[in-house]
Amino acid sequence: MKLDDAPPDLRPHLIPKPRPGLKYRCLACGRTEPPERLHYTCPACGGLLLLEDEAGADLQERSGEFWRRLFDCRRLLNLQPLRGIFTFHEFLAPLIPLEDVVYLGEGHTPVVAVPPSFAADFGLEVFIKHDGLNPSASFKDRGMAAALSCLNHLRRTRGLKEVLAVCASTGDTSAAAALYAAALGPAVKSAVLLPRGKVTPAQLGQPLGAGARVFELPGVFDDCMKVVERLSERYEVALLNSKNPWRVLGQESYAFEAAQAFDYEMGDLALFLPVGNAGNLTAVLSGLLKLRRYGLIERLPKVGAVQSAHADPVFRYFSRPGGTRVYEPVTVRPSVAQAAMIGDPVSFPRVVRLAEEYTRQAGEDRFFAIQVTESEIMDNMIRANRSGLTVCTQGGEALAGLAAAKKLGLVRPGDRALVDSTAHALKFADFQAAYWAGGLERDYGVRTDPALVNQPLSLDLTGVPQPEAGRTQSPADRAAYVAAAAEAVARALGLSARV
Repeated sequence: MKLDDAPPDLRPHLIPKPRPGLKYRCLACGRTEPPERLHYTCPACGGLLLLEDEAGADLQERSGEFWRRLFDCRRLLNLQPLRGIFTFHEFLAPLIPLEDVVYLGEGHTPVVAVPPSFAADFGLEVFIKHDGLNPSASFKDRGMAAALSCLNHLRRTRGLKEVLAVCASTGDTSAAAALYAAALGPAVKSAVLLPRGKVTPAQLGQPLGAGARVFELPGVFDDCMKVVERLSERYEVALLNSKNPWRVLGQESYAFEAAQAFDYEMGDLALFLPVGNAGNLTAVLSGLLKLRRYGLIERLPKVGAVQSAHADPVFRYFSRPGGTRVYEPVTVRPSVAQAAMIGDPVSFPRVVRLAEEYTRQAGEDRFFAIQVTESEIMDNMIRANRSGLTVCTQGGEALAGLAAAKKLGLVRPGDRALVDSTAHALKFADFQAAYWAGGLERDYGVRTDPALVNQPLSLDLTGVPQPEAGRTQSPADRAAYVAAAAEAVARALGLSARV
């Protein structure tokens, strides 16, 4: 849509102008800091930070109907910086001019209804948000678009010549960080720290392909994260994990898009999110609270935080009664949901603060944590794939959480569910093959359901002339091979001959 074709009352507001107002706020001591430089922890006490908009009261001067119409209309504009998460510029990072926005095609991933045959297993209407269709094939691109746009803005306004962006990762963060850093050219270099042997080949290839320096360290993600934290404390680097509050800000776009996909009617909706470092859970809770604060939605949806029993510190905390909750990191065991295999999530203090506010506004039953098994994760991933959906292991984890929530009465008939599939299924194809081969029982405790196994079939073509690479068959041999192979396939499939 061209700007001149937009409704006259919206036309002056469709191209957002940068404005001040964002401040870092420490969750521990309450101190605020201006956003003129990158902070990852409070300079005064070392507490975790959130970005808050001190000019938010100005946004409340306009109605929720205005914002809904503006964002819906803005989606029709053919303007690159506004095509992605910055459709919601005023609610995300209003200080960043459009000229500094880094857009690679992230955001506005499709929400797809689960086919009836599979939805019947849950007894309610279910939708999948396919965040694996982001540029680096995971939801991490949302946060990276905001973090790298901020970095791009600071480079231009502060005259930074060279920047090193660094992150720890279970795979998806490194892919997104390397890709978005590469988009800023040679002045921004990236380095990623991965736990050796704990990242799939597809995920390892992504940061290497984008030119990052990749370090494989002993241990698990939590160990890599501690190294990155020390680097950010002692050296001038741009930390790109979700400890960076700009990452959380960008990931709030998931909540805005979810509301938009359901015409801003979320009262009967339950969101299911797989939880690792808790940045996504933080962002979705924060984004939903913004939507209600500014009148875009009337009722807050239910939010289910899902964790495997192999990495479940968030579940353990919220499963206790309110007055007895104590946070304790856990020692993780191998999980097929690799992106969520984190025993000491960096964003946990943010989750506690936001969950308290969320339940205060929405009700105690509107936020809950769910624990699932590794077998339930794999079974749900493959059942979804069998139903025409491409969900990753984390998507399988969220589906397993929905099934568990249904059994516990946390969701009921008449509710609708939105399940987050955080990455592309092809990143985790090795787990599917291992599941079919029965190779996940020892390390993961996953028992293969024979009904879900699907393996390639071989045909008995003994005595039939067969094609060979680099050699051309004679017409007679070719015809004999084609006829024999077709008959063998027909017998295997039980086909009936045409009459």
